[in-house]
Amino acid sequence: MKVVFFGTPQFAVPTLQKLLDDPNFEVIGVVTQPDKRRGRGKQLIPSAVKKVALNHPIPIWQPKRIKKDLDTLSQLKNAQADAFVVVAYGQILSKEILEMPKLGSINVHGSILPQYRGAAPIQWSIYNGDRQTGITTMLMDEGMDTGAMLLTAYTNINLFDNAHQIAEKLANQGAELLIETLQKLQNREIKAIAQDSEKANYAPLINKEDYIINWSKSAIEIHNQIRGFYPNCLTNFRGDTLKIIVTIPLNSTYLAELGEGFEILEKQQNSLTSLTGKPGEVMSLIKNVGPVIQTGEGLLLLKEIQRSGKKVQSGWDLVNGTHLALGEILGSDA
Repeated sequence: MKVVFFGTPQFAVPTLQKLLDDPNFEVIGVVTQPDKRRGRGKQLIPSAVKKVALNHPIPIWQPKRIKKDLDTLSQLKNAQADAFVVVAYGQILSKEILEMPKLGSINVHGSILPQYRGAAPIQWSIYNGDRQTGITTMLMDEGMDTGAMLLTAYTNINLFDNAHQIAEKLANQGAELLIETLQKLQNREIKAIAQDSEKANYAPLINKEDYIINWSKSAIEIHNQIRGFYPNCLTNFRGDTLKIIVTIPLNSTYLAELGEGFEILEKQQNSLTSLTGKPGEVMSLIKNVGPVIQTGEGLLLLKEIQRSGKKVQSGWDLVNGTHLALGEILGSDA
């Protein structure tokens, strides 16, 4: 089967690699976003997908606006592909493009559709506290993730999984599911099912405001925000930015999911639950672990943090390095 692959970030790499490694498929072209200038030297850096494609003798197309790029459109049409495979490409494809291949254009999406249509399904799923997510393959149409569904596969979200970990799981799961989808399409063993748009919700791009922690929310809500938007959630600390990387909500139900190595938290559970303070207030300093912060509902342990301009460090290193004191308020502008 002749395939043109559209994709850009690391999430798309396992699917491309799977197609390249499978003798039943021939990747006859790769379409990815243009190289971007990054870092202090502003060097042009290729996408994760392009880095893989460069190791193979296949054409790579990087149009700035694919719908307007006549040269790329002409080459895609002349390729006479059996299928276009699209994984987190980053540009909207026109009806003209979607209808070029014989079997259609197949998208690998990081949610169980019609839930979480849009750019950031994994992040918003974790933010909302979902305990299960998955992958959907679909036949693309002109809408935003509105195409008819082909196959789905599920994966569980543990209480302490973050968006990067789930993305890695789903990327590998999506690669497997895509191969199965293409094979069944070719053999006419699969029937596309229309989405129920009334059950749809959206996962928009994440804004800077989404990263700011509101300590008046509950401990579990803040914990889910930090996992979902990992590793970018932040709060104000002594007039500077403090990133919160890993947290533990101090509730017996949640502690039971931690496993071994956190017995000290279980031992201190009763004494900690008697503490009350203002949202953002440092309520306790657990030796060799980290500070405990009051939220709008419940307590939250800061296990890993990152101070401005510093490397990620443990919550206990924050306590020692800043002489953090009981009663200090995170999130305060003072």
